[in-house]
This record gives sequence, C-alpha cells and structure tokens, in this order.
Amino acid sequence: MKVAIGFKAHSGWAAAVAVGLQGEHPHLVDRQRLALVDTRNATWARQPYHAAEGMTASRAEALVQRGIAAARKASASCVDRWVQQLREAGHDIAGGTVLTAPPMPAWTTAQILAVHIRMHQAEGKLFPDALAAAVAACGLPLGLIPERALDQLEPDACPWSEDIATMGRWAGPPWGADQKHAAMAALVIFGARLH
Repeated sequence: MKVAIGFKAHSGWAAAVAVGLQGEHPHLVDRQRLALVDTRNATWARQPYHAAEGMTASRAEALVQRGIAAARKASASCVDRWVQQLREAGHDIAGGTVLTAPPMPAWTTAQILAVHIRMHQAEGKLFPDALAAAVAACGLPLGLIPERALDQLEPDACPWSEDIATMGRWAGPPWGADQKHAAMAALVIFGARLH
C-alpha cells in the first residue's frame, strides 16, 4: 500500500502516524511514539536551552549544540528504523510531513537564553527540525506545514476530516489530537491543500 507519514513533535518525543488510502478513504497503517532523545542518560536533552540557563556563554553554547546533535541523531535513527519497518511490511512511502513551529529570528544561543519565552520557542523548533532532517535523510519527499495551518485545511480539499476523527475508534488508544494532527499532515502528501 502507498502510505504517507506525518509527525507532531514535542520536547523529546513525537507522535508519528502512517496513513494509506483504500479507495477514497484513509486507512491507519501504523502509529508510533518516537523518542527523540535518550532520556536514560540525558534527561536535560529534552530541553537543552532550559538546561543551559545560568551557564557561562561557552558552556551554554556547548550544551545546546550537544542537545541539537543528540536530537538529530535520535530522530535519524528512529525515523530510519520506522521507515524500514514500513517498507519491510510492503508499503511504498510517498513522503513525510512534519508539523512545524512558527519561524523565529536567527538569535544566538545567548540571545535565546536572555528571554525565557525564546527558550520555549527554540525548543519548539529544535525537534521538528530534527525530524525534518531525518525524513530528508531517508530520501523521502518532505513536507513542512506550520501547525497552525492545519486549522485552515480547505474542507473540500480534505474530504478525510471525518475519517481521521473516527480512525482511532477501531485502532484504540492512543488516538488524540497529536495522532489526528500527524495523520492530517501525512494526508497532505495525498493532496489535501492548505489555504
């Protein structure tokens, strides 16, 4: 089956959903909770900017860069493993879409650490960016959608809204907003359009 994958990131993890089309209706192929950091040894990596708060500039920069590298490495590993599992199950992956955070200025680490809300913004961007790099590294077409744009999906262009809302009934938990949003993002690969 031809499937598309979608991701909704959080600090240190992501909801990942693979959706295929059977006829004109979406079908849930798989869903995962992907760990984007190794919390066994580095719980700080879920929020590297917060962990760097109060450090000297050089130590803070080094810690943030380690956190970014750890997120990219973990994302690359788990996305690649999941894509391989889907392919081994006989699926042809049409592409992957990552829900993104709003853009932010090109602040330095010091500028980010100077204003607390910026730390949240930077961490909100870090994990979607790591997922996007992982999808691209798998050689898949990559879609990036601002999360707020999901509310603007044209109803006529996305006839699957009701299907997505009920998709989790037969699949069982977890099927909350994260999984629904990841599924909607995946379906953009199949032609759902944004305003």
